[in-house]
Amino acid sequence: LHSSPDFSSKKGTMNPPPQWWTLISLLFFTSAIAQTFKNVDSHPKFPCEPPHFSSYPFCNVSLSIRQRALSIVSLLTLPEKIGQLSNTAASVPRLGIPPYEWWSESLHGIADNGPGVSFNGSISSATSFPQVIVTTASFNRTLWYEIGSAVAVEGRAMYNGGQAGLTFWAPNINVFRDPRWGRGQETPGEDPKVVSEYGVEFVRGFQEIRKTKVLKRRFGGGGDDVDDRHDDDGDGKLMLSACCKHYTSYDLEKWGNFTRYDFNAVVTKQDMEDTYEPPFQSCIKDAKASCLMCSYNAVNGVPACAREDLLTKARVEWGFKGYITSDCDAVATIFEYQGYTKSPEEAVADAIKAGVDINCGTYMLRHTQSAIEKGKVSEEQVDRALANLFAVQLRLGLFDGNPREGRYGKLGSNDICSSGHRKLALEAARQGIVLLKNDHKLLPLNQKHVSSLAIIGPMAHNISNMGGTYTGKPCQRKTLFTELLKYVMKTSYVSGCSDVSCDSSTGFGEAVAIAKGADFVIVVAGLDLTQETEDKDRVSLSLPGKQKDLVSSIAAVSKKPVILVLTGGGPVDVTFAKTDPRIGSIIWIGYPGETGGQALAEILFGDFNPGGRLPMTWYPESFAKVAMSDMHMRADPSRGYPGRTYRFYTGPQVYGFGTGLSYTNFDCKIISAPIRLSLSKLLPRPSHKRLLLQHGEEQQLRYLQLDDVMVNSCESLRFNVRFSVSNTGEMDGSHVLMLFSRMPPVLSGVPEKQLIGFDRVHVRSNEMVETVFVIDPCKQLSVANDVGKRVIPLGIHVLLLGDLQHSLSLEF
Repeated sequence: LHSSPDFSSKKGTMNPPPQWWTLISLLFFTSAIAQTFKNVDSHPKFPCEPPHFSSYPFCNVSLSIRQRALSIVSLLTLPEKIGQLSNTAASVPRLGIPPYEWWSESLHGIADNGPGVSFNGSISSATSFPQVIVTTASFNRTLWYEIGSAVAVEGRAMYNGGQAGLTFWAPNINVFRDPRWGRGQETPGEDPKVVSEYGVEFVRGFQEIRKTKVLKRRFGGGGDDVDDRHDDDGDGKLMLSACCKHYTSYDLEKWGNFTRYDFNAVVTKQDMEDTYEPPFQSCIKDAKASCLMCSYNAVNGVPACAREDLLTKARVEWGFKGYITSDCDAVATIFEYQGYTKSPEEAVADAIKAGVDINCGTYMLRHTQSAIEKGKVSEEQVDRALANLFAVQLRLGLFDGNPREGRYGKLGSNDICSSGHRKLALEAARQGIVLLKNDHKLLPLNQKHVSSLAIIGPMAHNISNMGGTYTGKPCQRKTLFTELLKYVMKTSYVSGCSDVSCDSSTGFGEAVAIAKGADFVIVVAGLDLTQETEDKDRVSLSLPGKQKDLVSSIAAVSKKPVILVLTGGGPVDVTFAKTDPRIGSIIWIGYPGETGGQALAEILFGDFNPGGRLPMTWYPESFAKVAMSDMHMRADPSRGYPGRTYRFYTGPQVYGFGTGLSYTNFDCKIISAPIRLSLSKLLPRPSHKRLLLQHGEEQQLRYLQLDDVMVNSCESLRFNVRFSVSNTGEMDGSHVLMLFSRMPPVLSGVPEKQLIGFDRVHVRSNEMVETVFVIDPCKQLSVANDVGKRVIPLGIHVLLLGDLQHSLSLEF
């Protein structure tokens, strides 16, 4: 199974326990059933098919979603109920309910990592957008939304062709806490605000029903604008279902003696409140995600899928209306790997009682009956889980009749790999690529002045790793080398190293030879999926193997300074290249997707002006000495701990969060912003007196706790910060505005600075645009205290935009 653990190390044994082989065989068996089912017909089977199965109450569209879901549950026998608790849900032939596969993937395009998606049919590919970390580097919310929307169209089209489900397990909104994490590439970076906003935009684009007129124009017909987005009561229709994963504090695969299956993430209340939880809270409260996935790891001693307090918080405090799935076999790991329970039945019971509705895997299929018989869990608790599952299927229209006659029924193969989607993928790659160094304006190259070009490196002519993890079958497969040929016909290529691991210098001689003869040389170095991926973390931040030697060897013989292109999702220590004058430019392309080669070529030759910014800190190799298992965000000088991410890290860095250059120059100014803000409106008058009594009139009040703030009073204190952005250079371009706040250090654990607003604006040469950030002090100027309560520090908050500073006094 793709995402399941290897139990070979369980309790020091060398072989997996016997029941695990049973599990593996069952999983492949059920997956095979799902594949066979999909291949039988080019269209999906559906419930409520007339004339024999359309008269059940759950087929009555005039009833509420909850009424219909409860109707289904009431008609099922206990074995039939248990058959629904796996990602490959069993059919109920007597009710006309076909099997359903819950597990489909769509991280940055439809992917066949899970059994729900197959490219073995009339649809053989789907648009491969850049990996999430690259798209995030655009800092363009509209782009994030549009990608979610485009992937959803292709997902629905594949469902109509019987090659995908309707429930997709994306996005990954874990914070990129440690630069060695193999799945950091899948995330929107290290900043909780950016991660949150990416998640909101992607999920809204992916699952929301847009205005009716837009829908009718897209899917045929006309009509007036009617806002048909789903509401808050859980009855709203969904185009597809998105899943926010992995809840929570999951960001370690394999490091030292730890694996994701047995790792206990020890997280302070402070870090949980202002780092690990915000993306999930936003994904549920603001984006209305219909799925939440609990992670493998334990959190403070309790497996995440058994943390009733955390899963209840999602439903009760955040208003979650959807289903909760375990990561694949994360219910099994509760007993088999973490030893948290004494039996499989207890593991299943703990998960169901905690709020898990479905198990990716077959552990619940095999142990729920016994758990009920032993009194570990009740049938009523299983019914609650099923009601959540069927409610999401009903919102997706699965029980509304023939999907070919529904509002999305006309979507098909023509809507996949469309020119519009491929242009969107190209735009995402263009906007996400980051220019890190450009000494003496080496770039852009003038095509007329380049008679020959050499491109060197194992990733330069590689089509298999351009997308990163969770990549499906791209519409097209073109390499960096083939795209450069369109600009310079006399372009030579050698790999230099046989692969990205670069364990031998055997190919260096050939690389040096072609470098000597070329006008300009591009060296492609960095990472691929052999170095960082699911189930594999890095142990070093340096370039793999002898890559550094390859780069330096080429730089030593090239006629002009070398252009270094870096691949991969995780940061690499390229201090040597940053400081070497023989390396004139450095460009990070990450995993740029199927159009990445074209995007890079356009940037190299000036057809597109780069504007991406790094969404993560690039640390030096010395950071690899920090224990990856240490979940603390804040620095602790007493034990030599430097902290993590730009918000708390106090050590040296190679490139900082938000670094990125352009071919033009931008001049920013703060046009208007308040210098003083009174927070007295936030509290009712009796609270003023109470605060004075608590702190004494002689003692200065240092902060306000948001728990004391009146409901809705924060909105009255929102304020605007208005900027102008002038392009003083000769090339049109986009500039990413990043507004930070530095808080007064009135309590322990205050960030070095934190992002409170960002926007990407396009400015033509010699023109100026204005933009405004709306700041909510309760959200953006607050921080968690050491007991996990949000507080607003009083005193001088310094607003930072590049080199600009503006002081704002928060007073009470």
